[in-house]
Amino acid sequence: MPTGIVDIPGYTVGTWKIDPAHSEVSFTVRHMVISKVRGRFTSFEGAITTAEDPLASSVTASIDLASVDTANAQRDEHLRGPDFLDAAEYPVMTYRSTGLRSGGDGPVLDGELTLRGITRTVPLALDLHGFGPDPFLEDPSAGARLGLTATGEIDRTEFGVTTNSPVPGGVLISEKVEIVLEVQAVLESRTG
Repeated sequence: MPTGIVDIPGYTVGTWKIDPAHSEVSFTVRHMVISKVRGRFTSFEGAITTAEDPLASSVTASIDLASVDTANAQRDEHLRGPDFLDAAEYPVMTYRSTGLRSGGDGPVLDGELTLRGITRTVPLALDLHGFGPDPFLEDPSAGARLGLTATGEIDRTEFGVTTNSPVPGGVLISEKVEIVLEVQAVLESRTG
């Protein structure tokens, strides 16, 4: 069964560490019906295990909620508070994959997102950009890097984030939050 993964040159079986210096965890939410607010988390970590059977590959990640950054300090403090992320009570958001499958437009990573102590299933569409040598090593062929983009959407109310106010034509903050993960990972060990 084609997965959109094994067809990529350089596919390497192994354990990978997400490189936060070359990765980004971002989100977008509609604001006041007429615009969007974009933000990101600046502190996160994760691991990817690529398997001989690509559909058996897995991902784990954790995100420091206090690191939220929307380029507005007042809004960021509000987001960290109990109305939204409640970072003091729940400092970390986690994602753990439960499976990888071939979707209509490419691979889909199924997994469980835990936010504010609530766990929900969140699928992420994957665009695997490829595998290549690690140019940051003295001998680039001694290591490897992989790159991918993962996109998805959550309903924030399913995680207990229900704060909102009515505005003409809708609500102040959309319940739907778009997620984009730009990931570059470094090979830690080859297993195949």
